[in-house]
Amino acid sequence: MRKRTQKQTQTTDIDASNCSFHTQRSQVCTELVTHTSDLMIVLREDFRMVDVNLAASQSLELSTEEATGQTGLDCRTVLGCQNLNRMVLCGTSSCPLVRAQRQGSLPNEELILGIEPEHSYEVSASITPVTIDDTFYAIFTARDMSALKVINSVRSNFVSMISHELRTPLNSVHGFIDLLLQGHMGALTDEQHTYLGYTQEGVQQLIAIVEDILFMTRSDLGQFEVKQQEFHLLSLVRQVTRSLQPQAARAEVALCSTLNDDVPALSIDPQRIKQVLSNLIANAIKFTPPGGTVTVSSRRHDEHFEMISVEDTGYGIPPEDSQHVFERFYQSNHSQQSKMGGYGLGLAIAKLIVEQHGGTIGFDTVINKGTTFYFTVPLFIQGQPT
Repeated sequence: MRKRTQKQTQTTDIDASNCSFHTQRSQVCTELVTHTSDLMIVLREDFRMVDVNLAASQSLELSTEEATGQTGLDCRTVLGCQNLNRMVLCGTSSCPLVRAQRQGSLPNEELILGIEPEHSYEVSASITPVTIDDTFYAIFTARDMSALKVINSVRSNFVSMISHELRTPLNSVHGFIDLLLQGHMGALTDEQHTYLGYTQEGVQQLIAIVEDILFMTRSDLGQFEVKQQEFHLLSLVRQVTRSLQPQAARAEVALCSTLNDDVPALSIDPQRIKQVLSNLIANAIKFTPPGGTVTVSSRRHDEHFEMISVEDTGYGIPPEDSQHVFERFYQSNHSQQSKMGGYGLGLAIAKLIVEQHGGTIGFDTVINKGTTFYFTVPLFIQGQPT
C-alpha cells in the first residue's frame, strides 16, 4: 500500500475542516430560524403554507402539523393580510404574495395580520421569492410592531394637535391678506399688491403643509377612509389640468391629456383621487425643463381596474432615489431637488390613497428622458357595492 503524500493529507484535512464548518453553519442557521422572534412562513404559488417556524406557529396558534399538513393551510384563511387602513388585501392585486410574484422582493411592507379584529396586530413584513426546481416559493418574514406603534401613536397625536393649532392662525392670516388684496382696507400701490401676493403664496404653502401632515397623522391613527362613488375620469382630469394650467404655463411646460369620451366610470372617492392626480402632475411639471411635456392618459388594466398614467419628459429619477420615492419626507440629493423645493409628502399621500382604493402605484423612469407614474383604481360596476 502506498503512503499518502503530505499534500494529499493536507487536502483531506482541509476537506474535513470545510465539511465541519458547513455543518456547523447549517446548524446555526437552523437554530436562528427556529428561535428567532420574527414570524417566518414559506408559501407556495397557490398560497399554501409549506413550513413555519416556532414564532409563526405560536403567533398564529397553529401547530406545525396543522399549518403545513399534507396540502398546507391556505395563508388567506390564516394571515388575512390587511393594509394599515384595514383594507383586506387577500384576493386583490395588492396581495403581498401576488406582488412578489410580479415585482420580486418586497422589503418593509407594513401590514395588519389576523382574521379576527380583536386578535390582529401590526407587522413589518418582507416577502422574498425563490424558485427551487422550477417551483415558486415565497419566504414571508414578519416582525410585530405593536409596541412601536403605541409610541408612534402618541407622537402622531402630538403632531396632530400642533398642526391643528397652526391651521387656525394661518387661515386667519390668509383671510386678512385676501381682504387687503381686494382693497377692503384701502387702495394699495402696485408694489404693496405685489409683496402681499408673495406673502399670500407663502401662507398658502404653509396651510398645504399643515393639511398634508394632518392627513398623514389621521391615517396613522386609523381615522382616514375613502367614500367611493361612481365618477367619470374625464371630468376629474379636466378639473385637475385646468387648475394646474397656470403652474405649467409659468414653467413653460405643455400639459395635455389623451383621454377619450369613452373612458369608463370609476368607483372612487373623487376628492382623494383628485389629490393623487394633482400631486403627480404638479411633481411632473416641477421636474420637467422648459419646452417639455406632461401627458395624462389611461387604459384598461384588467376587468376590475383602470390604469391612469402621468408621463413627463423631465430629468428622470436617479437609481439611488428610486426605492425611496414613496417614503415620507424623503428628499433627493439630485441637483434639481433644491431648486424645486417640496417637503416629501406628496407621493407618500398618493400611495396611501391609491392603496386605500385597492389599487397599486408605481413608476418607470429613464435619466434625462422622463418618468411615468401610473396607478390603478377600481372600475364602477353596476350593482356592485362601493
